[in-house]
Amino acid sequence: MEERTILSRETGTSEYEKVVKRSINDGPSVQEEVLRKLNKTREILSESEDIQVGTTPNEVLYETRLFRLLHYRPIVNKTARIPLLVVYALINKSYILDLQPNKSWIRNLLSQGFDIYLLDWKSPANADKYTSFDDYVNYFIDDSVDILRNRNSVDKITLHGYCMGSSMSVMYTALHQDKIKNLVTIAPVLDTRKDTTVIANLARYMDIDKLVNSIGNLPSQKLYECYSALKPFKQGVNKYYNLVQNIDNDSFVQNFMRIEKWLYDTPPIAGETARQWIKDVYQRNLLFNNELRLGSKTVNLSKINVPLLNIVAEEDHLVSAECSVPLNEAVSSDDKRLMRFHTGHVGLIASSYSQNSKNYA
Repeated sequence: MEERTILSRETGTSEYEKVVKRSINDGPSVQEEVLRKLNKTREILSESEDIQVGTTPNEVLYETRLFRLLHYRPIVNKTARIPLLVVYALINKSYILDLQPNKSWIRNLLSQGFDIYLLDWKSPANADKYTSFDDYVNYFIDDSVDILRNRNSVDKITLHGYCMGSSMSVMYTALHQDKIKNLVTIAPVLDTRKDTTVIANLARYMDIDKLVNSIGNLPSQKLYECYSALKPFKQGVNKYYNLVQNIDNDSFVQNFMRIEKWLYDTPPIAGETARQWIKDVYQRNLLFNNELRLGSKTVNLSKINVPLLNIVAEEDHLVSAECSVPLNEAVSSDDKRLMRFHTGHVGLIASSYSQNSKNYA
């Protein structure tokens, strides 16, 4: 068989031979560079505990075994009279809302003159396994709302939830509307039959009774394993490859480390709350069907008539936009707005995109 090569006009040697020779000559330097990046990556990952998050100044107004009520110090001279209470999810930690100064949802709101308070949930102990949504909504959120009302001498406040915290904010508003002036939700879990995410599909077939009855609280390791399974290649291989490739980019590395810290910082969920979340919300869709009972009362979304702003992400892999959008039709509010953005779940609140006010105009 005739050997086919591309010959160099100058030397008569094949291009293949030139590439091989160049690779041999450059090999050690390339290998050394890769080794340097890998060693630097290992050193940086070993220092992950030193990463600073949640640095916006705040004070603890009230604290119990299961939550802290934080108040953020104003950064502008004049603030709004109506306080805003942020209700975070029970999954991961609330500092994703204040990840770093230039990617802080909290700081952004402060710069616009809002008076910001945050419900910072603590990890439940084994003794808290019977804590339910009734406790979180009708006691913990309600106590915090009353503290804000008394502290600011107002009858009503603005309630602002994120993800699971949005769902709890919706539950609270339906039951305690006399204390709420405005409701703001970001990616609420609502009509779960329209949720096409991996999380929703896992939840539909999970035997949560067996799990909770066996181990009590839903452990953090199980939660992390569940979320890692959503995008196994991206979360397990590709993200670390990108880190190595960008290890000399300080901005990239710092952002990566903060997100990584948050991903691994997953507290357990109280057993009874986990049971209700999976069975009543995901499997039976009781919240959207106006059949969810908290204590002695039923949550009826149609009773909500306060002004509503509902924000959803089109590329959300944790809560489908189609799951969140129906909130606007379920409530009876005359003043309601739906905002949809081409970003992901975390991108709504902890990215450069989220800091651009033009995107939310």
